[in-house]
Amino acid sequence: MFEKIRNSQFILNYRRMWPYVKPYWFRALLAMSLCIPIGSLDAVIALSLKPYMDMVLIEKSTGSSAWYAPLFIIGFTICQGGLTYLATYLNVWVGSHITNDLKMSLYNKLLTFETSFFDRQNSGDVVFRFNNDADLACAGLLSNLRLFLSRLFSSLSLIGVLFYNSWQLSVIAMVVLGCTFYPMTRVRNMIKALMKQTVASGSQTITAYNETFAGNRTIMAYNYQPQQKEKFRKILASLFKLSIKMTQRSSWLSPVMHITASFGIAATIGYGSHLILTNQLSPGGFVSFISALLMLYTPIKNLGNNFNSVQFSFMAIERVFELLDSIPVIRDKENATELKTVHKNIEFRNVNFSYNPGVPVLKNINLDAKVGQSIALVGNSGGGKSTIVSLLPRFYDVDSGHILIDGIDIREVTLASLRDKMAVVFQDNFLFSGTIRDNVKIGKPDASDDEIWKALDMAYLADFTSSLKEGLDTYIGERGILLSGGQKQRLAIARAFIKDAPIIILDEATSALDNKSEAVVQKAIENLMKDKTVFVIAHRLSTIRNADKIVVINEGEIMEIGSHEELMGIEDGFYKTLYNAQFKKSTK
Repeated sequence: MFEKIRNSQFILNYRRMWPYVKPYWFRALLAMSLCIPIGSLDAVIALSLKPYMDMVLIEKSTGSSAWYAPLFIIGFTICQGGLTYLATYLNVWVGSHITNDLKMSLYNKLLTFETSFFDRQNSGDVVFRFNNDADLACAGLLSNLRLFLSRLFSSLSLIGVLFYNSWQLSVIAMVVLGCTFYPMTRVRNMIKALMKQTVASGSQTITAYNETFAGNRTIMAYNYQPQQKEKFRKILASLFKLSIKMTQRSSWLSPVMHITASFGIAATIGYGSHLILTNQLSPGGFVSFISALLMLYTPIKNLGNNFNSVQFSFMAIERVFELLDSIPVIRDKENATELKTVHKNIEFRNVNFSYNPGVPVLKNINLDAKVGQSIALVGNSGGGKSTIVSLLPRFYDVDSGHILIDGIDIREVTLASLRDKMAVVFQDNFLFSGTIRDNVKIGKPDASDDEIWKALDMAYLADFTSSLKEGLDTYIGERGILLSGGQKQRLAIARAFIKDAPIIILDEATSALDNKSEAVVQKAIENLMKDKTVFVIAHRLSTIRNADKIVVINEGEIMEIGSHEELMGIEDGFYKTLYNAQFKKSTK
């Protein structure tokens, strides 16, 4: 089984890692080449004991030969120590570069995944799989390979010393050595399932920290600390149980290997005594043999302690390449064309969609928006309004039907060119850690300061920004925590404004604001909407009275389409009922 692991899993994993090692192959090869003398010098030390023991302790020689062996041992050890340092340095240098390259590949892959991927994951899973696994895989890759090579050449040279001194004792030692590896055949299957559970619990720990950081105000506001403590205690308890189970299933390996090796040492000592008494082996040769045997058995006895980390590294490599090999559900079609302009219309034709199979969210949606029109989507919460606008930039793909821009299915054009024609302002806009300048330039990375100030002016945020000491370079904190709700929304609008995309999507952009903030943000939105094709979701119906088309959505179906006046003329209509109910509520 050990041979199978070494030949299949070991070779396969390192073959998959080769493209990341290749740019640094020379230093990596140099680091690995140093393992040859590092390992071989173990045998030189053991071999030097034979003439020393025979001449000094047996023949009682007091000449210069009495000193050369100790001096050689010191010299060899110093040389071995220096080579070990150099190999470790090169290992870390190469390993850090490989780790960074692998993390870059994983991060690039992360950016290609569709929204539904993030819907299914929690933050701990993402951090663990895209960051921690890369560290574990690369650390295991180089340390295990260096360990393997140094142990290999050390073992080969020491085995040579064994046979040089006594082939009879060497046969005994090799038989016991083979038996020493047998316990390892039992461990992998015993700990594999536990490793997966440990990874899952580890990701839950990261998630707990992330939730505490992001939700600290909610935790304090609701005095939720005891519940959070209990949740975290349960996670730690689970990790403790898994750790104990792992110890129970794997920690017996090293003692068993130690005991097995002791049988080999005992057998060689017993038979070695017979060989010495019958003059078939000199005492110096016996001491040299025992020294080589101890040096050979010691790393093998300790191999059990390293076996778990080796398996974790193998599993990390497998998980890394499972991610890298995965194909995003939403991606560019082969031979996809570039969407140049939007000059006619946007059409939803018989669109059906569900987040989960068998639970339809949108049913047979048909909608035609001419270029330059404003389309307002209204209806009760959960009716499917946000889902409709999420399909347009292909955050999700339709189950059936088509979304067409100028008669071309959006799945026929590249994602980059499709999304380049759209600017989205969400209800809860994500602002990145950085400055006001950084966040506005997301809409146009090469924007000049004049363009940024113009966008801020149109978003009614220029006066606020200019009043700040650092101006555009004012740090806004993670997720824009240092800004008010209205300022966050206006910054997001400035970001959309500077992009100057022909299609604007406003997903309840003012619903979380108070009346005063909403009034300012609404003015900014009106600036943003000029000469654009706009899809807007608004909870306050008074803000969309001037929309060219108002689409009423209820339980995933379009119930009514028309202007405000047309829909208000429908007796007992859905829109009229919603509008009157909201108007009466606002006048109370």
